[in-house]
Amino acid sequence: MNTFTAALLVLAGYLAGSIPSGYWLVRLIRGEDIRRLGSGNIGGSNVWRCFGARFGLPVVLFDVLKGFVPALVASQTHGSLVAVLTGAAAMLGHWRPLFMGFCRGGKMVATCGGAIIGFAPLVALVGVVVWAAVFLVGRYASLASILAAISLAPAALLLDQDLPVIIFMGAAALAIIWLHRANIVRLAHGEENRFQLWHRRWRKTRSAQADPR
Repeated sequence: MNTFTAALLVLAGYLAGSIPSGYWLVRLIRGEDIRRLGSGNIGGSNVWRCFGARFGLPVVLFDVLKGFVPALVASQTHGSLVAVLTGAAAMLGHWRPLFMGFCRGGKMVATCGGAIIGFAPLVALVGVVVWAAVFLVGRYASLASILAAISLAPAALLLDQDLPVIIFMGAAALAIIWLHRANIVRLAHGEENRFQLWHRRWRKTRSAQADPR
């Protein structure tokens, strides 16, 4: 393994993850600061809630790609260890983006999913199925994200993935759960809002609804 190129891939993962697509898109087209709308999160789900699928879907897709592309390249050229480090770096970049002065970014769910597609697509498929099933039943995006994250490590074990991949899945699940701790409190108290895919709404002030991305 070439240590220098591996380090470059990890750095590239962080830089890709740091691209605040939700913030830039809303600022460019609508002249708004997404951090002052809805939950105040720059991730795709808050953009979706505030401006509808026309804005939210491209942001979600880009957030997936910025985890997928670096992790896939690392997986194909340097193996699973560098791939998971690159994916973790992309997630870190999404959470604390360099291009926003390391201020709070998103909750890493889409970027994590993209990274996993890049180096463990079958595990990613399990996570997507769990997310979709939970979301379709309850329309709670936060709960779907949490349960999908919890499913990753068992799926990786059952699918006989490499040890670095299994460790990544467990660590990613813990990170996603921690970032959703406010959502968990609201879910426990029956105060979490259901996500509406096609209903366009936005607010000038922060709402109680937190963004799962």
